[in-house]
Amino acid sequence: MASRYIANTADEQKRMLGVIGAGSIEELLVKIPAKVRLPRPLGLVPAMAETDLIRHLKALAGKNADADSHVCFMGAGSYDHYVPSPINHLVSRGEFFTAYTPYQPEASQGTLRTIYEYQT
Repeated sequence: MASRYIANTADEQKRMLGVIGAGSIEELLVKIPAKVRLPRPLGLVPAMAETDLIRHLKALAGKNADADSHVCFMGAGSYDHYVPSPINHLVSRGEFFTAYTPYQPEASQGTLRTIYEYQT
């Protein structure tokens, strides 16, 4: 039986097994110990549309604990502040820089002042 994702027909599978000297998939897998093999089908959910899958995955992810919904001391709070979206644009404007290379203090001063002004 050809699968949508494994595009080998039964004849092709039989030929491939013959090339490696196995008569069946079970014979190919016989070296795998029974204690590590799953004796039943996986029990996967039926196929679903992408939008349904995204909704399902978001619901599953919602069960996780994260730093937004719990107190977290990791990072000393450096992540726990809001930076307005215009800040990145403002700090990269040319009037805050000199004609010198960005490694010069004159270039950094304008950027640092902008960050200070808009974040305080």
